Amino acid sequence: MKEEELKRLIEKYYNGVSTEEEESSLRDYFRKNNIPEGYEAEKVIFGYFDESTEVPEPSIDFEARILAGIDASESKRRSRTMKKYLLPILSAAAGLLILGGSYFYFIVRAEPRDTFTDPEIAYAETIKILREVSSQMNRGTQVLEPVGKINKVTKKSFETINKSTRIVEKNLKNLELLNKAIEITHVPVEKNINK
Repeated sequence: MKEEELKRLIEKYYNGVSTEEEESSLRDYFRKNNIPEGYEAEKVIFGYFDESTEVPEPSIDFEARILAGIDASESKRRSRTMKKYLLPILSAAAGLLILGGSYFYFIVRAEPRDTFTDPEIAYAETIKILREVSSQMNRGTQVLEPVGKINKVTKKSFETINKSTRIVEKNLKNLELLNKAIEITHVPVEKNINK
């Protein structure tokens, strides 16, 4: 086989478009001991394919694991679909309850009657009640201040974690590419020593 033909077949093989006959002729060619310089890696690759013709059998529970994964995926999908329809229904029911309760509270309930006959006493009692309500509300908002701080700290923590995750993902992609390159060009040391 001429070197030009050899280059063309190897390029087709690496691009994944070679036929079985072309791959067979490449295997036959690389079985020879006198190959052109620069094709040692291909000789090892095709030598490996000659030695390992067996395809390993899948494990006994392979099919069961696949079916279990499909079932789990299907149940998650059903759960999401149920939530998708159930949430609007529950929201509408809650809205109707609020409207019904408001109607009975504001419309149906009897008009309040005056409990004070003197307007000055009524005014003084109103001021007293409003101050108490104001005091209680201020105390309630002071209690909620730490919650706001916790929310800010949590948000910053998530931002930091997200940055770290992006860096790790980027490095994993680079490692994956490096691993693929190593797998493609991997020359087992033991086989070179034996040959």
